[in-house]
Amino acid sequence: MDKLLIEGGARLSGEVAISGAKNAALPILCAALLTAEPVIFTNVPQLKDIGTLLALLGQMGVKVERAGDTVTLDASGLNNPVAPYEMVKTMRASILVLGPLVARCGEARVSLPGGCAIGARPVDQHIKGLQAMGAEVRVEHGYVHATVPRLKGARLFTDMVTVTGTENLMMAAVLADGETVIENAAREPEVVDLANCLVAMGAQISGAGSDVIRIRGVERLHGATHRIMPDRIETGTYLCAAAVTGGSVRLTGTSSCYLDAVIDKLMDAGCEVVSERDAISLSAPARLNAVSLRTAPYPAFPTDMQAQFMAINCVANGVAMIRETIFENRFMHAVELQRLGADIRIDGNTAVVQGVARLEGATVMATDLRASASLVVAGLVAEGETTIERIYHLDRGYERLEDKLAALGAKVRRLT
Repeated sequence: MDKLLIEGGARLSGEVAISGAKNAALPILCAALLTAEPVIFTNVPQLKDIGTLLALLGQMGVKVERAGDTVTLDASGLNNPVAPYEMVKTMRASILVLGPLVARCGEARVSLPGGCAIGARPVDQHIKGLQAMGAEVRVEHGYVHATVPRLKGARLFTDMVTVTGTENLMMAAVLADGETVIENAAREPEVVDLANCLVAMGAQISGAGSDVIRIRGVERLHGATHRIMPDRIETGTYLCAAAVTGGSVRLTGTSSCYLDAVIDKLMDAGCEVVSERDAISLSAPARLNAVSLRTAPYPAFPTDMQAQFMAINCVANGVAMIRETIFENRFMHAVELQRLGADIRIDGNTAVVQGVARLEGATVMATDLRASASLVVAGLVAEGETTIERIYHLDRGYERLEDKLAALGAKVRRLT
């Protein structure tokens, strides 16, 4: 199993390109199931989760072609609307095939998903929405089995804000009979990117980016070409990596318009941030100021950046309070950061981080995707060598991480 070896102390500087967003690419690739015509996607990141999903689509009868960051999907031969446990056990996003399969085929059998161990992410909102649209849904033997002659438009209200739930129901509704209204919808940029892709394929959608999305069902969708948005979490992670090392970097192929809450906190920490049309530059002081934060659904501070900010607070001036409101088990990285010498106290869903003068390299273990990123950020500033084990989590969400960090001057290498 691969490990990452980091020799801390190098100040990051230079320029690096940001990849397409994993959390946008996964639902958008699933949208290809909705049409019998080829769909072309560009700026698709080369990640483990993307490879897993493409393999899943392939076993359903979808023709998959990949060349660099371009993926062409042809679902004209879709003949097996099943997502088996063996293929989806490592990836919660696999549930995103449910809505498109029911809408296109009138049937789907999808394994309850796996993924990161960061807390409960139930699919009951997906199921309730499909049932309200007329589907018969059973959960048996670890699978969600849904059938319907044709979905009917309905008013859907989710009990909680759910990104994948909003995406799944939006994809189901584009081929439904009549109008569907999704209330309490997720407002994330990735939801908007999916809506833009579906509209390019012929869907009728309004309100994406607000908490009420309206979809007028159509008879069929057609092929299209769509470019995946830049990864705002990868962007934020590299900004944190530069900040913690007192560095100065320019990130290209990305935008600050998805990252207002993150950039505000980095500026509070003492960083200078300059936004361009498709790039962000950051210059950091020798030592950051501690910044407190509270995670919440977009446009508030993203839960996927909580771990990285905990890492930079470990060596900042002062005390920071971090409150996690999205997932109940997302402080597992705190124990590993403590192995590096961090002063962190956990009380329920709140972490109190007292900045220390220095961290010391040690062997640590990644427990989930963003926890892995926090350990990388901490390792970059820790004295000596830090070895991060179980980095397959990193490969799920960060494309060529060690290469990009090395291009910025980090001393990092993969041990196979």
